[in-house]
Amino acid sequence: MGKENHMRYRAKAADASLNEDAMASPAVDRPGLRMRTTGWLERFRSQWQLQIMILPGIIFMIVFNFIPIYGLILAFKSYTVVDTIGGAPWTGLENFRTILHDQYFWASVWNTMGISAIKLTLGFFLPIVLAIMIYEVPWGPFKKIVQTLTYLPHFFSWIILGGMLINWLSTTGLLNETLQFFNIHASGNYLLDADKYWTIAAGSDVWKEAGWGTILYLAVMAGIDPELYEAAEMDGASKTRRIWYITIPELGTMITLNLILSVSALFGSNLDQTLVLMNTQNQPKSEVINSYVYRVGLSQGDFSYATAVGLGVSIISVILLVATNLISKKLNDNQSVL
Repeated sequence: MGKENHMRYRAKAADASLNEDAMASPAVDRPGLRMRTTGWLERFRSQWQLQIMILPGIIFMIVFNFIPIYGLILAFKSYTVVDTIGGAPWTGLENFRTILHDQYFWASVWNTMGISAIKLTLGFFLPIVLAIMIYEVPWGPFKKIVQTLTYLPHFFSWIILGGMLINWLSTTGLLNETLQFFNIHASGNYLLDADKYWTIAAGSDVWKEAGWGTILYLAVMAGIDPELYEAAEMDGASKTRRIWYITIPELGTMITLNLILSVSALFGSNLDQTLVLMNTQNQPKSEVINSYVYRVGLSQGDFSYATAVGLGVSIISVILLVATNLISKKLNDNQSVL
C-alpha cells in the first residue's frame, strides 16, 4: 500500500513536470544526447589532470591496506619477535583449533555480539528518526542549532568522552547527584557494575554517533523532488502520510546500505571506547574481540594467535556482508545497493 501510494505520487509529479515543460518550450533535440561514449582510454586521456588526482589515494591504499595483507600468513605460523615472517615455522591450522577451545575468546565474542546488537537496534533507527525530525523543522536557525548539538559529540575522541563518562558515572558523579536530587536511590559507581556495561557502552556510542549518522539521510532528503510533496498535498495527504509514503521510500536505498554495513560490523567493536571504559571489575562483560586481540597480540606477544582471531572475524564479517546484501536484493526486486 505504501509503495503504491509512493508510485502514484511520483507519477503525478512526473505528469505535472511534463506538462510544465511542454508549456514552457517545444522539444529540443540536444546535440549532447547524440554523443557516443568513447573508450575508457580515450576518456582517461581527455581527463588525465583529474584522473591523476586519485593516484595518492591508490598509493595510500596499496601501502597501508594491501601490503599488510601479507602479514595474514602469521595465522598459519608460530611467529616470535626473533623470527622473520618468512622464516617462522608453519603450524597449519593449529591456531584456529586453539580458538575453538579458548573460553576467553568466546566470552569476548558474546560480549561483542551483545553490545553490537544493542547498538544496531538503537543506533540504526535513531539517525533516521532524528534526520526526519530535523528535516521537518521549519525554522532554519533552530534546525542549525539542533544539528550542531547532535553533531558535536562525534568530534570528541573517546579519550575525552571516556573521561567525561567515568566522571559522570562515578559515585559522586552527575548521574548519582541527579538521582539523589529527585530522591531516587543511587547505585554507586556504574562502571564498576559489569551487568550495566553493555547498556553504558551501547548508549554512549549511540549518543556520540547518532547526530553524525543523520548527514547522509539529510543529504538524500535534500534531493527529493518537491513536486512529490506537492502531488501528495494535492491528494490531501497529511504530513505524517507524506513522511511515510514519500520520505521513507526515498530513503530506502540509503537505509538498506546502512543496514548492510551495520550487520557486517556486528563482530567489529570500538577498541578506543573499550580501552577507556574497561576496568578489572567490568572486564567479564567489557572484553570484546578487538580488545582481546590487542591484549593477546601486543601485551602477551602471541602474534600468530591474535592474527588467527582477527582473520576469522574478518571472514565472518565478509560472510555477513554478502548474506545481508543477498537478502536485501531479494526484498528489493533483485536490485542490489552494493
